[in-house]
Amino acid sequence: MLVSAKTDIGMKRSTNQDSFSYGQLENGTVTWAVVCDGMGGMAAGNVASASAVEVISSALEQNLSPKSSASFVRNLLKTSIESANARVYSMAAENDEMRGMGTTVVAVVVIKGIAYFAHAGDSRAYLHSGDKLLQITTDHSVVQTLLEKGQLTEDEAKNHPNKNIITRALGVASYIDIDFDEREVLDGDTVLLCTDGLTNCIDDDLIKLACSDNDFVSLAERLTELANQNGGNDNITVVAVKL
Repeated sequence: MLVSAKTDIGMKRSTNQDSFSYGQLENGTVTWAVVCDGMGGMAAGNVASASAVEVISSALEQNLSPKSSASFVRNLLKTSIESANARVYSMAAENDEMRGMGTTVVAVVVIKGIAYFAHAGDSRAYLHSGDKLLQITTDHSVVQTLLEKGQLTEDEAKNHPNKNIITRALGVASYIDIDFDEREVLDGDTVLLCTDGLTNCIDDDLIKLACSDNDFVSLAERLTELANQNGGNDNITVVAVKL
């Protein structure tokens, strides 16, 4: 498996509050990745996302192996994200300057032809397979809730003033509700994780077009450039895994 990854401050922000990490075991037979988008002030957002990535990455790196079973991978994703939530929540409670900080999270483990996903917030996971792009995650956001209730159209949602308000995040409460998914993946497929700095600036058709290009190594760079060309209103992070 190959990995293409990039984070960028964007065109409008003074700091980058996104964090990411990825790793591979046994010559790429196991690949994992995690992306977080922090919130809660210039310093606190950075701390929240970096701390969450550190906790989750450490757990995945230390415990995964090519022999890991499906149930083990699912439980490891759950416990690592819960540990990250506890870390960020504790830090926010103990430091007034960090009070209220939190972070989104989206993570994946690819092993034995299966991609295991976990997420909370509006950072997303996609699967590009053949000529199709599938959004795996569903945003935990005010706008997504309004969409599901039929109170907004897709076009109205794109520019809604509350688009940045999320309904789930690590670190804002002692308990975190995590969504899980898993998909079969084939040779040639691409799994893509990203923050909303990408998806708020370019649509799925552009993501699909970029994923269809043969130059996978520069995929994250190209997507970041496209987001910046379309406004770059937020930090942008992309991590892609190609089988």
